[in-house]
Amino acid sequence: MRNLLRLTLGLATAATAVGCATRPDFRDTVSDAKAAVFPSLVYVRTVMRNLGSGKDEKAQASGSGVVISPDGEMLTNHHVIDKATDIRCQLPDGTSCRAKVIGSDKDLDIALLKLERPAGAPPLPAAELANRRAEVGEVVLAMGAPWGLARSVTMGIVSCNDRYLSRAGRYTLWYQTDAAISPGNSGGPLVDTDGKVLGLNARGILFGDQAFTIPSTIILELLPNLRAKGEAGWAWFGIDFQPLDDFEHNIVFDADSGVVVSGTEPGSPGAKAGFKPNDRVTAIGGAPVTVRTWEELPAFERRLGRLPFGREVAFSLVREGAPIEIRLAPAEKGRVEGEEKAFERWGFTAKEINRFDVPELAFFAPEGGVFLSAVAWDGNADNCGFCREDIVQKVDGRQIKSVAELSALYDKALKDLPGRSKMSFSLLRKGRPVQLILNYITDTEKEMP
Repeated sequence: MRNLLRLTLGLATAATAVGCATRPDFRDTVSDAKAAVFPSLVYVRTVMRNLGSGKDEKAQASGSGVVISPDGEMLTNHHVIDKATDIRCQLPDGTSCRAKVIGSDKDLDIALLKLERPAGAPPLPAAELANRRAEVGEVVLAMGAPWGLARSVTMGIVSCNDRYLSRAGRYTLWYQTDAAISPGNSGGPLVDTDGKVLGLNARGILFGDQAFTIPSTIILELLPNLRAKGEAGWAWFGIDFQPLDDFEHNIVFDADSGVVVSGTEPGSPGAKAGFKPNDRVTAIGGAPVTVRTWEELPAFERRLGRLPFGREVAFSLVREGAPIEIRLAPAEKGRVEGEEKAFERWGFTAKEINRFDVPELAFFAPEGGVFLSAVAWDGNADNCGFCREDIVQKVDGRQIKSVAELSALYDKALKDLPGRSKMSFSLLRKGRPVQLILNYITDTEKEMP
């Protein structure tokens, strides 16, 4: 009996030894993946304009990035470098340099930068973007500089690989991961166990355990346009869609194919062409389309967004049971945020109305215009009754359509001081006309202790 027990234990020990010899240690797998990308990880510090107080102030922020070419191309999030006046980057070897923006896209929250390095500088270690979809349950590493601290690596799994975020999902689904991602991780890479970048970390839940990543496959689609044009170059139809099975609103359309028009934006190509709510689009350019769920919508929107500007395309649709065809050409989407400037003596920040940035204000001013994006709490505008989101229609009887026009009046107003220190503003406040006199004789900045 004792000999039999020894034999059993000996066989078990031998089997364990064979298993250890054939199966790599998982710690080595993680270490190899880290080693493949960590040398490409960049710590980003930016100085940006902060106009949110009604004044032109400076603010500092930090984020992360990853080098994707030996000559210094780097990826990060759009929100990391948005409104930045200075971008400084620290490389893993401790050296630092500035970076310039090559291209960015607010819709997808990605930006392509180029590190400004001395002539003759050696090639940089570059990470490789994975040209595949992440799988649910696969182990991933999140890299970055959280909280503005030294670089770090956290580990988790992909919780979901097709997360739809309604406020940030026009063109992409997101990867959801439980790897710890904190403020400052934005723009850092999510890495698979092969040492390839699956995407850019962009959104986290401050007091939760889930974060969201922009897939590398989507980034690869946009990179050529960012390099060549400095922007994504989306085509715009101005048509809103909903899926056939709209679980969120408890609506199920009695159809096996197509996607349903939920509305059109005023003045858009779709509105002008005659699209109506409940139209069911079944084909575009002869190619059938079907969007069954919300998760299938971003791929469809991206397909529309990649169509060439100005070139007519045929939409086959069903309206009240009858098939019809509408032909229209998309416009270039262009900027998705208006020009902004602080008028400090007046005590407010003004911003151009952009239908993508402030659709609720564009409803009242479909032809565009200027609104107050911030009012200084201690400024002249606040003292005279001006409010945030007031739309500026006229100043001293002169119509205002752009920040540049308002800026020209502001410069003249400052030159006329102190002889003239009041101006009449015709405003639109939540659709209601308001007339106010702005008295800016007081320099509130000088009066502050």
